[in-house]
Amino acid sequence: MTRHGWYVTAMLIATAATHAQAEPAPLIPRDTLFGNPDRAGPQISPDGKRIAYLRPDDKNVLQVWVKTIGKDDDQAITDDPKRGIRQYYWAYDNKHLLYLQDAGGDENFHLYSVDLATRKARDLTPFEGVRVQGVDLEQKFPDQVILGLNKRNKAVFDAHRLTLSSGELKLDTENPGTIVGWTTDANFEVRAATAALPTGETQLKVRDKPGAEWKTIRTWSAEEQGSAAGFGTDPNMLYIIGNHGANAVRLLKVNLATGKEEVVPGAEDKEYDIGGVMMEEKSRSPVAVAFTKARTEWKPLDPRYAGDLAALAKVRRGDFTVTSKTADEAKWLVAYTIDNGPTAYYIYNRATQKADFLFVNNSKLEKVTLAQTEPVTYKAKDGLTIHGYLTTPVGVPAKGLPTVLYVHGGPWARDTWGYNPAIQWLANRGYAVLQVNYRGSTGYGKAYLNAGNREWAGKMHHDLIDGVDWLVSTGVADPKKVGIAGGSYGGYATLVGLTFTPEVFACGVDIVGPSSIPTLIKSIPPYWKPLRGLFDKRVGNIDTEEEFLKQRSPLYLADQIQKPLLIGQGANDPRVKQAESDQIVAAMRAAKKEVKYVVYPDEGHGFVRPENRLHFFAVAEEFLAKHLGGRFEPIGDLKGHTGVIK
Repeated sequence: MTRHGWYVTAMLIATAATHAQAEPAPLIPRDTLFGNPDRAGPQISPDGKRIAYLRPDDKNVLQVWVKTIGKDDDQAITDDPKRGIRQYYWAYDNKHLLYLQDAGGDENFHLYSVDLATRKARDLTPFEGVRVQGVDLEQKFPDQVILGLNKRNKAVFDAHRLTLSSGELKLDTENPGTIVGWTTDANFEVRAATAALPTGETQLKVRDKPGAEWKTIRTWSAEEQGSAAGFGTDPNMLYIIGNHGANAVRLLKVNLATGKEEVVPGAEDKEYDIGGVMMEEKSRSPVAVAFTKARTEWKPLDPRYAGDLAALAKVRRGDFTVTSKTADEAKWLVAYTIDNGPTAYYIYNRATQKADFLFVNNSKLEKVTLAQTEPVTYKAKDGLTIHGYLTTPVGVPAKGLPTVLYVHGGPWARDTWGYNPAIQWLANRGYAVLQVNYRGSTGYGKAYLNAGNREWAGKMHHDLIDGVDWLVSTGVADPKKVGIAGGSYGGYATLVGLTFTPEVFACGVDIVGPSSIPTLIKSIPPYWKPLRGLFDKRVGNIDTEEEFLKQRSPLYLADQIQKPLLIGQGANDPRVKQAESDQIVAAMRAAKKEVKYVVYPDEGHGFVRPENRLHFFAVAEEFLAKHLGGRFEPIGDLKGHTGVIK
């Protein structure tokens, strides 16, 4: 995709001409887009004999299922009562599956194991108010797990060693107070640690052996990023990722004996950060890296893997990711993502370079007409090139459309190309959808990331407004029918849009967005405190700049809101507390502004239960249709949700 604006405009005109010859696509039921998948997230067992995957049970709750490859012996091996499971791991003993689960969205995840022979589940970390963060497995030690727990101190995670067969849990390495990530070596010993300092700097620490003194071998400034990536088989070989000495994050190797550091050949790009590293477990060496540009591109580092990546690229349209591998690396489980259809899964045999189709995650998507998503770029008013994606409705001219600016969360994250149920929902209802990777988004190098420092409600917001202006100038968007929506930081951006630039948007949809930066910072979970220094640098210091942060907070401009707002909130959200939504709703109602507020008592930072997703998006669909004029499916008689409209 070229970056020249004239080509983007030409593409839009061509798309409009094509759509003018067709009819609008039929309305897609919300359950097709926001309901549970048929089957999703498969992983191949280390011995290559079985696969596990997620699938709803007869109560529509996602469970982990296991089947023998080549047989129809699928069975659910978990029995979660309500919330559903989303994160799980094969143990290297091939006898246990591990999974994480919290309570009602509180994010205090416990680690559970299931014995595949008996289907007996066991809570391995049965500690109230304690969170598991980081799970490390090693095939040479199949009965052990290294995991982080904030059991001793809620603000920090100590490394613990767990024995699967007995359930014995021991403190392995105590956190001195700044460590936010542990790295094990080939002997499954904690040998490296990544620390976040109050200054916003990041340090890389190593030790010769357990119990030995930690030594700092690298310090990244608050404007740089870096961390450990893994040890080689040589105990003195450490791989790291970082953007020191370069604009973009790259992969390097460090000889701990000599201190020599060098870039892994081929593992860098001048503009784009590394988005993934494929490691070979036996040699503990990197064999390929991914760069997420407009699309994801894999680059082989080891010539033995070049043929595999080339073969996978030919299997089908889409961007692929290797999601799991057998212990001998002979078979891979590969996921293919496309913009206008379900994710497809294949088992890839390296010996034959053949990929055998497994299943798609949502077969109902194959029976409906979905829109394609196009990468776009435009210039911000200060000249910075801004990246994003545009999706327009199928079957109608891409001209004068009601539009939704859909803002990603983070903000230190980014939108990528591929299927997104919310984007397809909006496009199907007749809206053009613009996703903007505003400055401060990750993936585009440190200059792009740091351009967002101290720019909440500043230039980060200006990038969004410039995106709206650009889309209006192309003729795609109707300037009188532009809405803004998003979750987390995207929810904050929605509130900023309606308060700082109230004349631009016709309405807004805020999902778990903070309304006040000072109250957000003061209420963060204890385990975020090691990252406060970085937050101070990128957003502002609550101790010395509270007035500045208030000036960047929508709460204090609630009386400026002119257009209707819909807010969705999880009552158990540990990141953006319910008080963030409560306070702006109260301020708006005191100022006699139009706001609709929905709270889910069994959700956290987002809506996990399908019944709650379906309810909220039904409410949002009716809201958007009323204020932007798009199509909508009647709410109907929804059951099982817990949403309370306040």
